[in-house]
Order: sequence, then C-alpha cells, then structure tokens
Amino acid sequence: MTPTPHSFYLNLIAIQTLLRKEVLRFTRIWSQTLLPPAITMSLYFIIFGKFIGSQIKQIEGYSYIQYIVPGLIMMSIMTNAYANTASSFFLTKFTRSIEEMLVSPMSSVVILIGFMLGGTLRGVLVGVIVLLVSLLFTSIPIYHLSLVLIMSVLAAMVFSLGGLINAIYAKRFDDISFIPTFVLTPLTYLGGVFYSIQQLPPFWRTVSAFNPILIMVDSFRYGMLQVSDLNIYFGMSLVCLLLIGLFGFAWLLLHKGIGIKV
Repeated sequence: MTPTPHSFYLNLIAIQTLLRKEVLRFTRIWSQTLLPPAITMSLYFIIFGKFIGSQIKQIEGYSYIQYIVPGLIMMSIMTNAYANTASSFFLTKFTRSIEEMLVSPMSSVVILIGFMLGGTLRGVLVGVIVLLVSLLFTSIPIYHLSLVLIMSVLAAMVFSLGGLINAIYAKRFDDISFIPTFVLTPLTYLGGVFYSIQQLPPFWRTVSAFNPILIMVDSFRYGMLQVSDLNIYFGMSLVCLLLIGLFGFAWLLLHKGIGIKV
C-alpha cells in the first residue's frame, strides 16, 4: 500500500508523541539521568586528567587531559543512549503498555524510530553536558564541527538501538545490565578512550581496529582534535553499516513480536 501524505503526517505525529514521552521521562528524573554523568566525568577529569595526566607526556601534541576529553564525551553519549532505550522499552514491556502500541495504528518502524530518537536525544544531551564540564578543566578545540555532530548522533543511534534489542530479549531487570557490564564496558576501556592504539603492540593494535567503539571514539576525536589512529572515512562507513544492520534487526524483532508477544 502506497503511503499517502496524510499517513506520513500521522506517522510524524506518532513519532513526535513517542519522542516527547521519552524526553519527559528522562527530564523528570534528571537527578538520575543527567546529573550522575556530569559528576562521574568530573571525577575522570580530576583523577585521570589532572593527577595521572600530569605524569604523562603529551599525546599527538596535546596534553593528556585534552586527549581523553573526546573519548570521555563519546563514552557518556554511548552509555546514556543505551541505558535510556534499554530501561524505557523494558519498562514498557513490564507494564504491558507495549501491547497498546502494537494494537494501535503505529507501525513497528514508527515505534522503533520513536524509542531510538529518545535514546539518541538523551545521549547527545549528556554529551553536551560533559563537554561543558570539561571546559572547567581544560580548553578543547573543535576543528570539524560537522564531523563531531555526525558522529555524536550516529553513535547515539547505534547504542540506542543496541539498548532496544537488549530490552526486547530481557526477561528481568537484571538482564538489562548484563550486556553493559560484561560486553560494553570492556570494549569501552579497550576502545582508545584513555590511550592511543599506537602505544599497543602490533597484535593488539590489529585486534583493537575491529572494536566498533574504538572507531567511534577515534572519528569523534579527529573531529575535535584532528588526530586519529584509523582511517576516518572507513570508520564512518562501518558505523553506518552497523546502524543499518541494527535498525533492520530491531525492526524484525518488533515486527515478529519476539520477546513481546506471548
């Protein structure tokens, strides 16, 4: 059935409604969603940037605290985008309000986009907050603003979709924390947030190149500091492919009702 302008308009209203619901949800509890990342990153800046960073020589012509700022911003974007969608969608399943969405005229694509944008917005908003906090500790140049914005949104969308997929399969609240704890956290700390992979032995340098988080951090760092360890265009292409793959997989799960319909 060919979409009509009227149906397109209704889909936009549905997406806007879902997005508004998500924004109201995480802004109402801002002390749990927006404030903790700012405090946590301040501790990172103080401990790693000031105390440890003062003992480390410059990396790529920048002080250590300047070098790790893009990685910490990207880390906050990814973790918060993931957490927002995972918790929100699981809560929707838990309260069975997802069933009302499924029987409504909203398609699976509309539901997917609504939740994804909610997680993306929270991730980017937290990233902005962390950037402002970092300015209290050091000055940060931004050489390629467009690349910074693009990578912020792409990374937030990828991890928002990852959180949604996690929530679809989760059967208990504990299941939501499994992937972030045992998969995302190790990949993040091995993703070049606190170091350049050029400092690694050749074998681990090659292995690290396949870490998608490293690709996102490296591209984001290039946008801010204009230094990178990998090919930026190749990395952005891989991130786009990952986004398309996760979107398609998430849509398939929603469309078939896996983990939702009894």
